[in-house]
Amino acid sequence: MQNYSVDMQALGERIEESSSFIDDIFSELSKVIVGQKYMIDRLLIGLLADGHVLLEGVPGLAKTLTVSSLAKVINTNFQRIQFTPDLLPADLLGTLIYNQKEGEFTVKKGPIFSNIILADEINRSPAKVQSALLESMQERQVTIGDTTFPLDEPFLVLATQNPVEQEGTYPLPEAQVDRFMLKINIEYPNENEELEIMRRMAKTGKKITLKPVISPDKILDARKVINEIYMDDKVERYIIDLIFSTRKPANYNLDDLEDLIGFGASPRASINLNLAARAQAFMEHRAYVTPEDIRTVAMDILRHRIIPTYEAEAEDISSEDIIEKIMSTIQVP
Repeated sequence: MQNYSVDMQALGERIEESSSFIDDIFSELSKVIVGQKYMIDRLLIGLLADGHVLLEGVPGLAKTLTVSSLAKVINTNFQRIQFTPDLLPADLLGTLIYNQKEGEFTVKKGPIFSNIILADEINRSPAKVQSALLESMQERQVTIGDTTFPLDEPFLVLATQNPVEQEGTYPLPEAQVDRFMLKINIEYPNENEELEIMRRMAKTGKKITLKPVISPDKILDARKVINEIYMDDKVERYIIDLIFSTRKPANYNLDDLEDLIGFGASPRASINLNLAARAQAFMEHRAYVTPEDIRTVAMDILRHRIIPTYEAEAEDISSEDIIEKIMSTIQVP
């Protein structure tokens, strides 16, 4: 028992040391981003837990600015790709170009070959392009012609979609949405934040330069440390209870949800909830996961993985309503 406590103490010190850059990132980003702590938190969880993020919010909420600023602060390459109905998979991945002088084909790599990809309005492109992106996300590699190229690490896709304007869009199928670790809903800033945004931004010609506070290697090192964060059996069981209650609600005293859930959360949800909770603990400089870490990230892990029935939609019950009901019912260890 004594050895265990010493190990935890040593791990705690390692976490404290290796997570110190988190505060530096927030401090540097605050030079250009007002508020939006929730969005930055979730982007960092995605980065640390090696999971992609789907952002939903109306235009003008600093999504692009936040993502490009994060790339600068962690000193990685950034590409913004505007998804449009006429975009082709080759525009994203790259293609073979015939060189007449040499008499051979050469590879021209596409914008996917970067560290942080902002897939802007992903639902505006047809299924072929969406599939090409999602395959790169899953496999972490791209095949052009006969050659397969691994993508650089860290590799993070942040895709946005506009919840309001759905005309001329190609909604992401549920199976593809499931590949995103987190789906986050971005809200408008509050009055004080908007006042500060207006004061900062209503000036022409003023540009703030961000400086890198960490190298990509440190992010990869942090991921290894996160794997060592301690999770008690009771906390692991809590994750399983949350996930299984979406599949068999009657077994968890949630009989009223039986007719409201069409499909429950997949095994990816259990894995991602575990990883995201560890990343949340790391961001708070802790060597162990608490049930509160699970509860903090659960909504963003589950909201796109639970598919309500037509009956639920008729009663105007969303996946968020179902998750809230589950979270308030399942006993916290």
